[in-house]
Amino acid sequence: MAETWNKKERIKKKQQQKKEKAEKKQERKDNSRDGNNLESMIAYLDENGNLTSQPPDPRKKITVKAEDIEIGVPKHQPVNPEDLIRKGTVTFFNDAKGYGFIKDADSNESVFVHINSLTEEIRENNKVTFEVEMGPKGANAINIKLVK
Repeated sequence: MAETWNKKERIKKKQQQKKEKAEKKQERKDNSRDGNNLESMIAYLDENGNLTSQPPDPRKKITVKAEDIEIGVPKHQPVNPEDLIRKGTVTFFNDAKGYGFIKDADSNESVFVHINSLTEEIRENNKVTFEVEMGPKGANAINIKLVK
């Protein structure tokens, strides 16, 4: 059987590729021995959280107690009930519709008030004490009492 020129070229190409592959393999073997020691593979974390090849400075080490680490929601501190009571002035109240607004004396924010949360009848410009509760549309005043 006679080999064609095309077939000879393909065989040469395959042999050339095998030779290049073997050379690359040998080169990787030779180079891997130089940088394959343990010290070159170790990475350190500095105080800012970045990876470095240098060990961190022991003088900058910060010790943290396991009890001081809070994961999730912080522990609930009991609230003094007197801190929840606010003072304010009724800026608007509509008896017919049954709602109004109280301006908080400390924060100057306007708080919604509904007639169902009243214990006494109120009018505009009355001084009142109240508590704030978050409703679906925002802050609502509850437990409203006139200041005498």
